[in-house]
Amino acid sequence: MRRDQMKLGLFLVQAGYNQGAWRDPSVPANGGIDIEHYAHLAELAESAAFHFIFCADSPSVSERDNATIARAGRNDGFEPITLLSALSSRTQQIGLVATATTTYHQPYHIARMFASLDYLSGGRAAWNIVTSAGKFEAANFGEKELPDYDARYARAKEFVEVVKGLWDTWEDDAFIRDKQSGIFVDTNKLHLLNHRGNYLSVRGPLNVARPPQGYPVLIQAGASDAGIRFAAEVGEVVFTAEPSLENGVRYYANLKEKARALGRQDDQVLIMPGIVPIVGRTKQEASEKLQRLQSYTPIDVLTSRADQWLGFVTDLRSENLDALVPEALPQTNFFQSRQKVLLGLAARHKFTWRQLIRLIADSGGHLLVVGTPDDIANTMVNTFDQRAADGFNILPATVPGGLKDFVDLVVPELRRRGKFRSGYSGRTLRENLGLKRPLNQFTRPGVSGPSQKHT
Repeated sequence: MRRDQMKLGLFLVQAGYNQGAWRDPSVPANGGIDIEHYAHLAELAESAAFHFIFCADSPSVSERDNATIARAGRNDGFEPITLLSALSSRTQQIGLVATATTTYHQPYHIARMFASLDYLSGGRAAWNIVTSAGKFEAANFGEKELPDYDARYARAKEFVEVVKGLWDTWEDDAFIRDKQSGIFVDTNKLHLLNHRGNYLSVRGPLNVARPPQGYPVLIQAGASDAGIRFAAEVGEVVFTAEPSLENGVRYYANLKEKARALGRQDDQVLIMPGIVPIVGRTKQEASEKLQRLQSYTPIDVLTSRADQWLGFVTDLRSENLDALVPEALPQTNFFQSRQKVLLGLAARHKFTWRQLIRLIADSGGHLLVVGTPDDIANTMVNTFDQRAADGFNILPATVPGGLKDFVDLVVPELRRRGKFRSGYSGRTLRENLGLKRPLNQFTRPGVSGPSQKHT
């Protein structure tokens, strides 16, 4: 049975989620390379008992020409695991979620880095598992094009199993460190992985002890057919972009059903859609905040961003922006799930290209709520109560101001309604999310040893 309080995460971004945020007078222009800025955001979220802070990532510049790069304002940031390792010493209780791609990493690196982050933070690490979807990532790794969409997910599935196997190669109490006997580790509690699969070959063992949480929390995002299957199999927290309540209820029920069919419990798969709250003490004040942000970014920069989120199957610079968005576009090898969400939005609201471009700049296809604290709380509580969410990933339009508005004005309203906690209940991120600590796969009852091949 689901607990009756929602989970909250903070999307940790240097200026804010709105594309023009970096130009706002309240936003530090150099936030992307200022650890004090990020520490302040983390401290604000922790003071409000957020469950985690989350860093997205892409190992490339995503804009396609210098004119757009010049005004993008997002290409000077930190690599997530490095940043969160630094923030682990500046925070005490909040979870630390880093994105890392299975397409252009090796599983041994990922297992080692996240195990290290879990120890540095005292059991607060989480891995947002993604397959690369950026048009320009492949060229940074010696390839001309990304692998095929389905092949990326097939590799990702095997990749995650290998990482979990590496985390399990030492039993929890393997490292005895007995100075008297001179025995540092009991090798009877060592299990070589010896993985040989379709995409990966990894012997092991990992040279880091089993993480405090067993596994750092596994997070996944995807609304394509392949993404939903993957989330049902491995996701303990699932990020989504879904501004429609009706579609959100359908997605929630579908994913929970698929997870149950795999023997998983509902409360071990937490669905957390993104929400962009623009808070004003009145609706007019909130609307004026959004209008000011919208004035900061010229249309050519906005169209480039929209082309990206639609999967680079369009070139909106040559479109009539006042024409209606077509019902379908060519399938992309990049952001399939986001393209589907955005086209669905456009169809329901009969958007022109100009309207869709603006929506992408404002919300990226996430739920956008512009209004009073009561308006925003109403939307969140209704989405939660209707079983379209177990919580939310908060995407402030600007930081620190938009985050502070949410913490000071919306969080108290959620607490007044009994929908959000007032403090931390556990020591680790798993405990705070109500997620079970996984048993070691090599010592579970009925398991005699490591598999020689995972497929």
